[in-house]
Amino acid sequence: MSMALDILSWFCMLAGGVFCAIGAFGLVRMPDFYTRMHAASITDTVGAWLLLLGMILQAGLTLIAVKLLMIALLLLFTSPTATHALAKAARARGLQPLLAPGEDPSKP
Repeated sequence: MSMALDILSWFCMLAGGVFCAIGAFGLVRMPDFYTRMHAASITDTVGAWLLLLGMILQAGLTLIAVKLLMIALLLLFTSPTATHALAKAARARGLQPLLAPGEDPSKP
């Protein structure tokens, strides 16, 4: 059972690291603010959750696992909220999303 748990935890941590690396690549390659913000928010949530899940599996049933779970819950609530607030503030300041050629910018 211990070997299977180790394999599962390392898989979660490797997958989380891959998600974070892909998100960093997306931040560089995306064309505008809104798509970059989307790449950052998805990676922040999924990558961090997978990394934390792998660490929780490694920690077992200890106080460390409880602390890691508290961090995961904090990320679950703050990351989407911060992303939404940032997008709303950018939209209120008049930052328009990049549109495809021929699209009407007045239509949401």
